[in-house]
Amino acid sequence: MASKQYWLLKSEPDCYSFDDLKRDGHTEWTGIRNYTVRNMLRDTMQKGDLALFYHSSAKPPAVVGICEIAGDAIADSTAWDKDDDHYDPKASPDNPIWYARKVKYVKPLKSPISISKLRETPGLEGMGILKKGSMLSVTPVTEEEWKIITKGT
Repeated sequence: MASKQYWLLKSEPDCYSFDDLKRDGHTEWTGIRNYTVRNMLRDTMQKGDLALFYHSSAKPPAVVGICEIAGDAIADSTAWDKDDDHYDPKASPDNPIWYARKVKYVKPLKSPISISKLRETPGLEGMGILKKGSMLSVTPVTEEEWKIITKGT
């Protein structure tokens, strides 16, 4: 079995917040329409990996909690749902194209860590979320970055 990996999952809190995940207990991380992220979800992420839950488009944007990858890659059924914002007419159950992962709630951080605090923290300079122009909704986090962010939680 591969060693545990760490991730950062971005979500706009008015679409799906960490509080929503706490209420639901788990969710399918759907709606990804980027091939790089699709490949991470499908091929790289593993059940049992841990992830930081990041509120984007928030004031301020911040890491707010921890969740766990709770399932294997599954076809993202929102891709063939014509009523969903993430509908893709090229996708179907026979040709899913897009993938999702089940994610479960673990715990909140003792206090949110804003994007500006992440930028100021030594050891986090290489984080994907901090790279200029980074728009990916899922990015890998190194074990060292994970330790820095979750220290004391």
